[in-house]
Amino acid sequence: MERSEPRRPDREERYHKLSYALWLPDGTPPWPGVVIVHGAGSRKENHADFARLATATGWAALAFDLPGHGNSEPPMSGAAVDDVIAMARLLGSQEGVDGERIAVRGSSLGGFLAIHAAATSPQIAGVIAICPAGAGHLASGLRRGKFEMRVGDPVALEAWLLTRELGQAVERIAPRPLILMHAEGDTQIPSDHSEMLYERAGEPRKLIIAPGGAHQTLQHDPELQGIALRWLERELAARESSR
Repeated sequence: MERSEPRRPDREERYHKLSYALWLPDGTPPWPGVVIVHGAGSRKENHADFARLATATGWAALAFDLPGHGNSEPPMSGAAVDDVIAMARLLGSQEGVDGERIAVRGSSLGGFLAIHAAATSPQIAGVIAICPAGAGHLASGLRRGKFEMRVGDPVALEAWLLTRELGQAVERIAPRPLILMHAEGDTQIPSDHSEMLYERAGEPRKLIIAPGGAHQTLQHDPELQGIALRWLERELAARESSR
């Protein structure tokens, strides 16, 4: 029996005590880049499928363990938004990567952080948010002990979350592209949450509501992953040509 393994990362290291994995494409640079931000209780390895797909289509990809998760040392805190921005800078500094075309793709908690990171840092050129959790969803889950993550100060983290209104954040992303993806069958974060965010976001924007499914379904749907990357790449190219 012939056995083969999926492509492994080109590099696995630590940056500011955060564990990350880097995949680089084989095509001619410069390449766009995407930082992959997982959800609460997850880790970077759970999104290696998206990293491999991105790399196969010409993107550099960096996945990392959020604070309080996986092999990253610091506990989860409100500094996680700054950590996403730091990882975007790290990816943009790699040889062959176009630092002007660094997007962030986040799922659930990762979607929340990706949107806030883009609202904070103009270096982030676009966002893919999958079933993004709102501050209230996250604060409630934290209070009920629902998340498997190491937290330094749960009370301080909950207070920080409740000051981070996601609707206001999406308004600050335009004119950079934002694509929202949600499963209609998601019982953890209802799909109308993404519909609300879409209504508040500026152009360019795209909303995909997939029938059925559950909270984690769209994270690993290769067709929708490809649609999101192609749409984002077109929007980034259009933005570049208009400068």
